[in-house]
Amino acid sequence: SSGSFNAAAKNTAVEVLTAKGCTVEVSDLYAMGFKVSATAEDIKGKVMNADNFCYMKETKLAWEQGKLSDDITKEQSKLAEADLIIFQFPMYWFGVPAILKGWIDRVLTNGFAFSEEKRYSQGIFKDKKAMLSFTTGSLESMFSPTGINGDINVTLWPLQNGTLYYCGFQVLAPQIFWAPASAAAEDRKSMLERWSTRLQGLLEEKGLSFSPWDCFDEGFPFEG
Repeated sequence: SSGSFNAAAKNTAVEVLTAKGCTVEVSDLYAMGFKVSATAEDIKGKVMNADNFCYMKETKLAWEQGKLSDDITKEQSKLAEADLIIFQFPMYWFGVPAILKGWIDRVLTNGFAFSEEKRYSQGIFKDKKAMLSFTTGSLESMFSPTGINGDINVTLWPLQNGTLYYCGFQVLAPQIFWAPASAAAEDRKSMLERWSTRLQGLLEEKGLSFSPWDCFDEGFPFEG
């Protein structure tokens, strides 16, 4: 919704980064009507094995042959050009909304975003930065190690380590807007002001620390 806090956070990022001389492109998945489900329709032409369809194998081949659907390749082109990707969303059920999960499933294809040899610290996108920027429904205290929702760092681990760092991204600390829907107007304004201030130096920020690939034995199973 154009009147939502997430829209305001997105608008703030666009305004500040554009003013700094950055070229900013927005993928509004809802406005785009972005397809959520990962299916054989994501591949142009025939698939290798229609009887036992394996999405990861089929889309890798389609990517190599230039046969991925146009909506996927458009997003991959944006990603290939970007130095920084900000994922702006309202937290749903301790994760991302379905439409953003669909973007992750469909756009970060095998070969384009990762491979058996290129993951984590050796990942394809190791020269790019990415971050989560999101709103919660719960207060910050509820996402503490002793809070009812548990440690927010544990909640974000699958996204930050298992998705972004897996693809090699330098993962910046998340921008969390705690329960803006229940906050006073002045508090919401302050949240956006702090975000605006952070954006001024965002491109110079260092990424979070994750365990590098070479700390572990090689050769664990990979279905490519």
